[in-house]
Amino acid sequence: MNSFPPFSGSYAADDIQFLLEPVQIEMTPVDVKEQLIQSGTRHYSDMLSQEPEPTSYHLELFDQALEQGDVRLATEVIMLAKALISRLGDTPIVLVSLVRAGVPLGVMLHQALRKMGQCSYHYGISIIRDRGIDSAALAYIEQKHGTDGVVFVDGWTGKGAITTELSQSLAGRAGYSGIPRLVVLADPCGCSWLAASDDDWLIPFGIMGAPVSGLISRSIWREEGLHGCVQCDHLSQFECSRLLVDTVADCRDRLDFNVIPEAIWLPQEKTALQQLSKTVIANLAEKYQIDSINRIKPGIAEATRAVLRRVPEHVLVRCQDDPDVALLLHLARQKQVVITEVGDLIGQYRAVTIIKKVA
Repeated sequence: MNSFPPFSGSYAADDIQFLLEPVQIEMTPVDVKEQLIQSGTRHYSDMLSQEPEPTSYHLELFDQALEQGDVRLATEVIMLAKALISRLGDTPIVLVSLVRAGVPLGVMLHQALRKMGQCSYHYGISIIRDRGIDSAALAYIEQKHGTDGVVFVDGWTGKGAITTELSQSLAGRAGYSGIPRLVVLADPCGCSWLAASDDDWLIPFGIMGAPVSGLISRSIWREEGLHGCVQCDHLSQFECSRLLVDTVADCRDRLDFNVIPEAIWLPQEKTALQQLSKTVIANLAEKYQIDSINRIKPGIAEATRAVLRRVPEHVLVRCQDDPDVALLLHLARQKQVVITEVGDLIGQYRAVTIIKKVA
């Protein structure tokens, strides 16, 4: 497999190359999909539900989140870019964004690195819980660039499932040793190689799906060749991938790079977060009698996506008056999901969604 047709979704061609195969797939209703996943009849990555159009309120909250968070996003992207240059030196940096949540951050990092004079490449590839990374896509990248400069990018961490999947996928694969080089914007569960912060904050691209991820669906498992995706043309009028990265780039160019420190992610900070995250998940599993921790979706972004894409039973928030969970609460009320304010029960997270047991 030597070449793939260039494919950048709704991003500019030099911002990303998706190593995915656009496919057509029959859409599965959300409730049917949930039943099939939980019964073990089908894996989640074999099915897709039609992504709903964002409501005007959803779009308004996305705009608000971007307006409030653009300086933070731009600053933290610079912090991460500086840390990558510091850690990798003159080695060309090969950003491998995990579709979909890693893609917007990957584009922003790629743009910032180039702005700072660093040689950088950017790809979007699939990783699927329980099934691993797309080895055909990764082999293509390795063949082209080697592994010295490879850095994996995700948006945030929830409870660390994808980090574990990445570690297992790379174990025994030539060119990788130690903890995977996983870079995220926010790492509340302390399991990344590099993060800008441990905050569970309202990341603008965390509360929107395809419109802010190049207009593609989440990835679909395929045994042969590249993993698949569906191009979400029905959402093209809501496309805001470029709006996001252009807004952050404009903001970035107004900042003084010299006064912004590089991101530093210390092992002792990570250990404490990992332990707290495990405790929170274990306590929630016990309190709500949850047999599979896959039904617990911690963090604002994961909790919001779960309400949009799954069959939620319960939304837990640290504080109902927190403006950063306004969209989550709005979506939960629309679906008549029970909302409970739980304070410190959810530890470092500001929100958690619990998926309903339907099997």
